[in-house]
Amino acid sequence: MESTIVKSVNYNAYFGDNHVVKDVNIEIPRNTTIAVMGPSGCGKTTFLRGINRMHELIPGATAKGQILLNGEDVMEMHPIFVRLKIGMVFQRPNPFPNLSIYDNVIAGYKLNGIKLPKAERDNIVQHSLTRVALWNEVKDSLTKKGSFLSGGQQQRLCIARAVAMEPEVLLFDEPTSALDPISTSTVEELFHELKKNYTLIIVTHNMQQAARVSDRTAFFYMGELVEFDDTKTMFTNPKDIRTQNYITGRFS
Repeated sequence: MESTIVKSVNYNAYFGDNHVVKDVNIEIPRNTTIAVMGPSGCGKTTFLRGINRMHELIPGATAKGQILLNGEDVMEMHPIFVRLKIGMVFQRPNPFPNLSIYDNVIAGYKLNGIKLPKAERDNIVQHSLTRVALWNEVKDSLTKKGSFLSGGQQQRLCIARAVAMEPEVLLFDEPTSALDPISTSTVEELFHELKKNYTLIIVTHNMQQAARVSDRTAFFYMGELVEFDDTKTMFTNPKDIRTQNYITGRFS
């Protein structure tokens, strides 16, 4: 029986008076990959950022309802704790430009004032880079800056930085939209490996990508969660006409 790791209950998000996410209820099982699709401006990224309370960082942004992580309301947790448990990777690779590859991986520990012995830091760096299939490519260049890497490698470095904190959930906001096809393929292969240890929630505009990497797909339209189902079912037999219209390209 699948266990739920993330659950939203009547979740609403606002930018000032603009109601951008409307009464979203969803249950996300542990160790699955969820694709979140929908046209631009439909609320999917705002919902994603609400899961680890990054929505609130935007001036004038507010939220109502609940986001539960293992049954506990993240709205009642310290935001830093939430973001340790729910890591996030953004659209464009954003390694810290002045830090080495090594220091990029363990940046979360330093930023949170967590002091570790060097042997433990070394182990975290090697383990995290191995998890994202980057260790063999960079093990002799750990003192070089993260910006020395290619775009695809930088994105994997950012994933390693998130993985290093041992989160339970990883959020991805269009993580391959700035990458070339070969790098995109490498990151997509990585998703299949990461799912063994984490729950992945991926916002993507790319329907082919959603079909390739996800177990289930959520379709958002005008701030509402229209449909949430197994990805194969969603693409072959959507229940809602709006989902069908989106998938068949009648609106984008």
